[in-house]
Amino acid sequence: MRSISVRELPNHGGEVLDRVVRGEALIVTRDGADIAELRPLARKSLFTEELIGRRRELPTADPDILRQDADSILDARL
Repeated sequence: MRSISVRELPNHGGEVLDRVVRGEALIVTRDGADIAELRPLARKSLFTEELIGRRRELPTADPDILRQDADSILDARL
């Protein structure tokens, strides 16, 4: 886990929090000693109804176009 000094928080607070939002956990140090941990909060679980509703709003996928896209990116020799 990476660490940051307590001095970095006021000077780079937004950048530090952006790192945490992206999933990085950080140890905050003062005078070289670990004093706190910054980590993202656990995500709230979604209810089944909400997941089903989200699925209904997804666009339909054309399997032929999906295959063409995959073929254009992947090396078939692998």
